[in-house]
Amino acid sequence: MKITVDGNMACAKMAYKMSELCSIYPITPSSPMAEDCDMWATCGEKNIFGDKVKIIEMQSEGGVAGSLHGALSSGVMATTFTSSQGLLLMIPDMYKMAGELLPHTIHVASRALSTHALSIFGDQTDVMAARSTGYAMLCSSSVQEAQDMALISHICSLKSSVPFLHFFDGFRTSHEIQTIDSISDDEIKKMLPMSAIKEFRKLSLSSTHPHQQGTAQNPDIYFQNRESASEFYSKTIDIVKDSLKEFERICGRHYSLFDYYGDSDAKYVIIIMGSGARTVKETIEYLKTRGYDKFGVVSVHLYRPFSSVDLSKAIPESVEKICVLDRTKDCGADGEPLYKDVLTALFKMNRQNISVISGRYGIGGKEFTPAMVKAILDNLKSGEKKCFTIGITDDINHTSLSFDRDFYIKHDAFSCKFYGLGSDGTVSANKNSIKLIGTHTDMNVQGYFEYDSKKSGSVTVSHLRFGKGEIDSPYLITKANFIACHNISFIGKYDMECDLLDGGTFLINFPYDEDKLVDIMPQKTLATLIKKNIKVYVIDAGKIASECNLGGKINVIMQACFFKLAKILPYN
Repeated sequence: MKITVDGNMACAKMAYKMSELCSIYPITPSSPMAEDCDMWATCGEKNIFGDKVKIIEMQSEGGVAGSLHGALSSGVMATTFTSSQGLLLMIPDMYKMAGELLPHTIHVASRALSTHALSIFGDQTDVMAARSTGYAMLCSSSVQEAQDMALISHICSLKSSVPFLHFFDGFRTSHEIQTIDSISDDEIKKMLPMSAIKEFRKLSLSSTHPHQQGTAQNPDIYFQNRESASEFYSKTIDIVKDSLKEFERICGRHYSLFDYYGDSDAKYVIIIMGSGARTVKETIEYLKTRGYDKFGVVSVHLYRPFSSVDLSKAIPESVEKICVLDRTKDCGADGEPLYKDVLTALFKMNRQNISVISGRYGIGGKEFTPAMVKAILDNLKSGEKKCFTIGITDDINHTSLSFDRDFYIKHDAFSCKFYGLGSDGTVSANKNSIKLIGTHTDMNVQGYFEYDSKKSGSVTVSHLRFGKGEIDSPYLITKANFIACHNISFIGKYDMECDLLDGGTFLINFPYDEDKLVDIMPQKTLATLIKKNIKVYVIDAGKIASECNLGGKINVIMQACFFKLAKILPYN
């Protein structure tokens, strides 16, 4: 069944189904996962075992990790959700839970850590800080994968006894709304490893069947016991591969530890983890029709334990050069984590003939666009820079690649941008709109909402795409068929009209008589609208909102105008 949800809800649904207890504490951008589980529990929704999930809100993430540890030790299937510094506060307990082989999954909407400054936006710095805890790490790159990998991580953890950390890009995936294929309870039940669940419960701490756990050890045996854990991690790789095959048989969607897309005889390959993989794939597909060939991309799913054998199999024998992209910065190191893992894997598999370069992208939520991917591919081919950044202008260390800001991929999907003011309801209305279109039409949809950490009172931009074909574009819209300006003060301040395609539609919330429009608009804006043959519509939404006692909430009025003009649903 098709559903329209964001990445947080897609992931939370599977976590709820597979858990008996959710220990929670809010932190952006993972908070909606905990909120959804709390709502479902309040409404009496049942997990896959026919029980209501117990929700416990703690006073910090440290408390969450402690309660998680206690629940698991008692044989309770438990989970939690976190991001950024919240994950760091769990690390001491994570070492314990991994060392004691307590199967569970922590779901992370990956986010920048507070270093020189706070950033609530997404990169992979937080999960990279947890990579040595002993957790297996499974990465999702889309809303569909956030759901699918969430289930697979719970299943694989039970089968392997190794705890899993399932992560996806904060905001870019966690808050992106897409049309996906849901997983039914019957499909979940077919994958449930009941024998592993019984074994997990049998090992719980209980006075009726006591066993020794959590001892203190001396040098005579501690080292040996640490090494003995390696067997579990070796088996985990095969368990994940087998579970992915089982998932494909039951649900019909194919995944590998490392998914490859591109030419079978590619010479140049990008290796990347997270939502950026979709941007690379789409760009390679687009450029192939314009003479770019011999390119490919490897999307990493299972990051820990890292399988050198499976990575090597995913890379075509013809490959001569690889660019590894990391969404993190490892200060003081001579290379970022994924880059070093790839180098080690190629060395172990005797593929040192491949030249490997590295790049950093998207840190702190920075955009990652097809124009940047094209620049990376050109650099990979030319070999100009072996270690670079993309998306910024680095005038200090001179690491950055320049890129063509006018390059974009033309889509078949209908694209819309809505400029609003934080707290005027624009974002809420557009979330509602994209879900209505996804639910009540046969179209695929995508919604993403751009705003800064100030939120209320700041500018928000909603980016909506919908169409018959697949929409797999995890980046902001730069060329739109429809743009709405919900606040007249934006006219002349933001070049909204420049992003309109020829013949597009411009809707303005205009608190004056329409004959004053030409007087208020800058000449440059007017010239652009005329040159592009833009259809301009105005409405005094503030006046209507006041008459209807809605205060400053103009969202419903502007939403009605959008549906009137877009003709995507019957207006009545």
